[in-house]
Amino acid sequence: MIDRVTKLRWRRRLRSGQRQVEDLGSQAEQGLEQHLIKRMSRLGRVRRFIATWVALLVLIFGGLFIQIRKLQGYYLTSQPAPGGIYNEGILGSFTNANPIYAVGSVDSSVSRLVFSGLFKFNDKNQLEDDLAKSYTVDERGTTYTVTLKDNLQWQDGAPLTAEDIVFTYATIQNPDTKSPLASSWQGIKVSAVNKKTVTFVLPSILSAFPYSMTNGIIPKHVLGKVSPDQMRSVLFNTNNPIGSGPFKWDAIEIVGNQDEDREQRIALKPNDTYVNGKPKLDSFVIRSFANEVKMRGAFKKGELNGVVGFSKMPKDLLEDNSVRAYNIPLNSQVLIFLKTTTPIFGDQKVRQAVAYGLNTGMVRVAADTPVLPSDSPLLSNQLGYDKSLTQKTADPGQASKLLDEAGWKLNETGRRVKDGKELTFALTTQSDPTYEAVAKNIKKQLDTLGITMEIVTLKDNELQSALAVHDYDSLLYGISLGPDPDVFAYWHSSQADLRSPSHLNFSEYKSTAADKSLEAGRTRNDPATRAIKYRPFLDNWAKDVPAVALYQPRFLYVVREPLANFNPTRMNSGTDRYNEVNRWMIRETMQQKQ
Repeated sequence: MIDRVTKLRWRRRLRSGQRQVEDLGSQAEQGLEQHLIKRMSRLGRVRRFIATWVALLVLIFGGLFIQIRKLQGYYLTSQPAPGGIYNEGILGSFTNANPIYAVGSVDSSVSRLVFSGLFKFNDKNQLEDDLAKSYTVDERGTTYTVTLKDNLQWQDGAPLTAEDIVFTYATIQNPDTKSPLASSWQGIKVSAVNKKTVTFVLPSILSAFPYSMTNGIIPKHVLGKVSPDQMRSVLFNTNNPIGSGPFKWDAIEIVGNQDEDREQRIALKPNDTYVNGKPKLDSFVIRSFANEVKMRGAFKKGELNGVVGFSKMPKDLLEDNSVRAYNIPLNSQVLIFLKTTTPIFGDQKVRQAVAYGLNTGMVRVAADTPVLPSDSPLLSNQLGYDKSLTQKTADPGQASKLLDEAGWKLNETGRRVKDGKELTFALTTQSDPTYEAVAKNIKKQLDTLGITMEIVTLKDNELQSALAVHDYDSLLYGISLGPDPDVFAYWHSSQADLRSPSHLNFSEYKSTAADKSLEAGRTRNDPATRAIKYRPFLDNWAKDVPAVALYQPRFLYVVREPLANFNPTRMNSGTDRYNEVNRWMIRETMQQKQ
């Protein structure tokens, strides 16, 4: 039992503890009031102080970042870099990659990428070596000796030698092969001196001959046993062509069942042994399209890097800053060929009246594309062109006078009539927006003279059939001239006959004076002499008016940038865009300036 004294002691201790707790609480309250509550009024000033320092630090680091970015321009620059897949859309279809047959846009593009020739053109349209290292010409000007580069290889690793060169041209010359190139190689003897040397012996001097040695070479070890009459249909042409060009065959894929939706995708990979250096791109894919709408859609979606086949730049792409349109002048010419063997155009005065009745400047405006003027059978940049011997146009008064003299009088309805018949003819051309617009303008201009003109538009295959037999009254068409002024194939009398190898004289023009001039011009090597020899041809052509020269077309290549090392200034054909394709690059990296 606890006594009274113990209880009192415990009670005093409890009261003493309570007082201590009360004292500690009071001290805590006094400290809280003194150190926190009374200093709350200073918090705003502290906040402003901290915010000022934070803002100052942000300003310092932000300025430092901007300065570093700007200084990068002094020691870093954007540079093209290797790699990437280049996708190119082309309007048309793929049928044959063999260079001795390839004609259409897709075929010739694939062929140009897979195969290489003895020579090629550079971005300035100058002839330069490809498989060949050099060539020499003998004193007579009829024997060319070509030396090949060292260690040439086919894409399957087999050696490429002079025997392949001989085989290629022998195949072209064989009539059973039926190559479109045959007419250019008739009468030329091709021989191998050794594995690296080939001779070409011509029956007579041909000043333009070096430009003929740019076609693709085919492999004898692969095609040597193929019968010439089977060469066009052999699987090599479409399944696994083997060339020596910058890219080699990888695969082909066909998408879509309907003709309007059908698309062919041809994948090519770099040729490590290409004589001019392995391509910078990882792959090159050609996609063929049946119609322009689908191709434009694929380009807008970013599926294509480049596009071939637009007649003019689509309006919906003009505002896209990443898209660039290259308008490259072609060594080609668009004319109205007046078939001189028809009753109407057999009359020289009628042909002259058509020329005088046309303002070719208005025709070029109607084309709605950046074309160059043309007023002669030679281009203004070609050897022999003479401003004093150009075609006379844009004189409606003279046109009416000539028609009257030819017996074509205006009747009460404003039509030209002779012997009870109206002066009417058909103008045949390709189904193409530019050609159709030009044809409509020509029709409108001639209508003011009382001449009735019907426009006949044909699809490409239909047009080629018409050209083969010269089935037209007049023809609005473009021809390729190349860098040399040798236009023998288009205007010499021998080429008017349908039995001739090329029959490219679409006007069926015949002139003894013009023939002699053309023959003399192509058999002279001295430039000054050649220019003089062509003068009678130019003079007679301007007077006889077998055609009306309209304009020099351009090649429209639409690309999505960047595309480095693509700088052509003039081309002979669309496939010349590949002249430096092994150097193309579509990637960019930041690199230190040198």
